[in-house]
Amino acid sequence: MKNALLFSVLLCLVAFVQCYGGSGFDPLEKLLKAQRLKGSVNFVKQDVPNEYSPVYLGPQDGLKEADKITVLPGQPNGVKFDQYSGYVTIDPKAGRALFYYLSESQKSSSKPLVLCLNGGPGCSSFGNGAMMELGPFRVKSDGRTLSQNTSAWNTVANILFLESPAGVGFSYSNTTSDYITGDTQTAADTYAFLVNWLERFPENKTRDFFISGESYAGHYVPQLAQLIIENNKITNQTIINLQGIAIGNAYVDYETEYTGMYDYFWSHAIISDEIHDGITLNCNFTSDATVSDACEAYENQADAARANTFFYDIYAPLCSSSSNTTPSISAFDLCSSDYIYSYLKTPEVQKSLHVASIPHEWDSCNDYILTYWKDKPLTVLPTIKELMASGISVWIYSGDTDGRVPGIDKLGTAVQTPWYPWYTQGEVGGYAVGYQNLTFVTIRGAGHFVPSYQPARALAFFSSFLDGKLPPSDQK
Repeated sequence: MKNALLFSVLLCLVAFVQCYGGSGFDPLEKLLKAQRLKGSVNFVKQDVPNEYSPVYLGPQDGLKEADKITVLPGQPNGVKFDQYSGYVTIDPKAGRALFYYLSESQKSSSKPLVLCLNGGPGCSSFGNGAMMELGPFRVKSDGRTLSQNTSAWNTVANILFLESPAGVGFSYSNTTSDYITGDTQTAADTYAFLVNWLERFPENKTRDFFISGESYAGHYVPQLAQLIIENNKITNQTIINLQGIAIGNAYVDYETEYTGMYDYFWSHAIISDEIHDGITLNCNFTSDATVSDACEAYENQADAARANTFFYDIYAPLCSSSSNTTPSISAFDLCSSDYIYSYLKTPEVQKSLHVASIPHEWDSCNDYILTYWKDKPLTVLPTIKELMASGISVWIYSGDTDGRVPGIDKLGTAVQTPWYPWYTQGEVGGYAVGYQNLTFVTIRGAGHFVPSYQPARALAFFSSFLDGKLPPSDQK
């Protein structure tokens, strides 16, 4: 089997769907459809500035104590870790401030710090990432109480969730034009957040630091890592102890996004040979040029064949208020985002989180941010290659029931550890392959939002990532 085929389960598109029934708001589907059919979205190259731009550094005295969460409404008993949330101002003139949530590890003094980012662009890392996927709690169906996630990632690290850019989740700006943003500004603002946050939490300055993200964070994470590495070279600048990045089901390359998605549909018997052949012969995914009539016709046939299958987890039933069905592979409640929406809109919950009076209501994804997103490169593979050469750890992971899964054969790096099954809890947790300066891992039975579907397997993979070791190949 060719190396390219080994990566055929990789790099899914982004987007958070507000209801897992597949009928809700789907940011990147909207963005890429507009680009494919109308050529209305400008994809431009993102560059790290050659000259360092000074970062605003504000006073942080006393703010850590003020940010400590006493208790979240509906929180279960027996919580043994500290939580913090609040705002870090990154531009006082514009009134731009980013919201964060920190769930410390029970053994925080010896554990690394991990920044976790969701994508969209425009989707909430706190509501989606923390409350639905890998955070310490899950919202129950009543929308008011929480249960503990025993496979939360803060069991092995201090996990920092950031709502970025301004306008996402609880983050905001008092300057309306700040909501017209893009990749470059998001990387700069996230970096400014980190520099200020580390002053507020100085015990983290020497801690090993990792960045993890999914979906459109396939742009955010490599771009932020690149900016950190460049700024670490500057005298008298805050040194961020970056050790590695992990991106999951990530949108990183325009061409492989489309070819991989349709290959996946075909290989999983969602579209016919005729539709697949028609797309292969008539569609040019090497650029963002307006789609041809023939290509559009076959893509429409593929959409019709897919019907209402939730292609972020092709084997899952739909979320429905009148249905009592449960997922066929995982135990994840497909309507979780509805419960989270109810919980985070509650005034007492927002008060406990120290949420400010913001100029927009909280939502899982901000359509305005998506609509006016300015810059996004067609590919971030060159940035990933730079990071691979920099010496930090680079991991890519993918849930294998996600239908938006293109290949990544463009990296062209040598195999060091051949493809093998890895194990957790006596079962195959997925598959892994070690490349030169790159590790790729699949998580068996997981959809687009890996920790939601397979929390135990996701935690096992994540622990291996932090340890810098391939997932275990034995069945213990």
